[in-house]
Amino acid sequence: MRLSRSARVVAAAAATALALTACGSGSGGDSGSDKITLSVSLFGNFGYQELYKQYEKDHPNIKIQERTADYNAHHRDLATHLATNAGAADIEAVDTGFIAQMREVGKQFTDLGTERESEYLPWKWQASLTKDGQQIGYGTDVGGLAICYRRDLFQQAGLPADRDQVSAAWASGWDKYIELGQQFTKKAPKGTAFFDGGGALYNAVIGQAPVGFYNPDNTVVVSTNPEVRKAWDLVVKAIQANLSAKLVESSPEWNNGFAKGQFATIACPAWMMAKIKDQSKAYAGKWDVAAVPGGGGNWGGSYLTVPKQGKHVDEAKKLAAWLTAPDQQAKVFTTQGLLPSIPALYDKPEVGALKDPFFNNAPVGKIFTTAAKELKPQYQGPRAGDIQTAIRDGLLRVEQGKQSSDQSWTQTVSDVERLAK
Repeated sequence: MRLSRSARVVAAAAATALALTACGSGSGGDSGSDKITLSVSLFGNFGYQELYKQYEKDHPNIKIQERTADYNAHHRDLATHLATNAGAADIEAVDTGFIAQMREVGKQFTDLGTERESEYLPWKWQASLTKDGQQIGYGTDVGGLAICYRRDLFQQAGLPADRDQVSAAWASGWDKYIELGQQFTKKAPKGTAFFDGGGALYNAVIGQAPVGFYNPDNTVVVSTNPEVRKAWDLVVKAIQANLSAKLVESSPEWNNGFAKGQFATIACPAWMMAKIKDQSKAYAGKWDVAAVPGGGGNWGGSYLTVPKQGKHVDEAKKLAAWLTAPDQQAKVFTTQGLLPSIPALYDKPEVGALKDPFFNNAPVGKIFTTAAKELKPQYQGPRAGDIQTAIRDGLLRVEQGKQSSDQSWTQTVSDVERLAK
């Protein structure tokens, strides 16, 4: 396997950094009554705040500090911390789009062992396993796919708002989703588009393909896999129909878009529900959840890792294991909507039968656990997250009128080829 450029940089820098003092974010000793501070670095809302309080109560010598960055900055910073052997948190979250990149430098992470393998979805466990059998991450959640939508905006546009009717309207695929969007825009409230942005929609569409950006041998197939260009063309079709609010997921403008009602639908893996709740508090009960066009697919899901450079590796391992244990994964789903990666939870009433008042009492437990059971995971190669970003940026150029679809596609393929070197 040919290492990506970022992996080579990380490996080379790590080799020259052995003389540096390992620099975790905690303080204090590892034993006795010394107060220990454990740092947890995340992107977005993982729903851990109440869990931290419980853990600190049960472990009086532990203090937990969470730091949060946006998706791309978080993973970029983690790569830098690994390269310099300094600055990483005691626990670092890693998205599924970046876990393969971290596997390539697995020696910089603590081996979490094999004791919990039987708990997890097999593919979730395998995705964070290095070639030599080192487990670098405990799975936190899986994505699944649905569409979250604003019932009130659908009603204002004269469309059916019942979730079963909405699901049926686009059940056959994304072309029907676009058709419904065109109907929506004819009578939509002023300033409201049908969906948030091309990048997010693309992630959902390509997430349904059997093969995405990589073959299992880590060959990048963006320019040769017809599903990649097919998904691009479909999203461009939606953009050219003026259905996009032209927002970039997790940007400040995207956050404001929720509050201002700038879009009526959003591609919605389970973890997106937490973002919607955070940014759209004024519209509780007006959101709902429908089946994803065409059915199936996955977008996202994360892991908790423990970098070796931390000062409190043993305590960090214990906290990471506890945060991702079945009871805690169930609590996070019931409060925030992050779908557990432990399938034994799916048939428990508090998970599988969960209804969420924020989403008009949608049966989110049934919707997402059914999706997880049927999910056929797509292989994620070392630079999958960066490739996803390159495609998002390419679609944004089309949305902003800076390039035609063909021009932007050509540049995007070139950008991806540079990433793969």
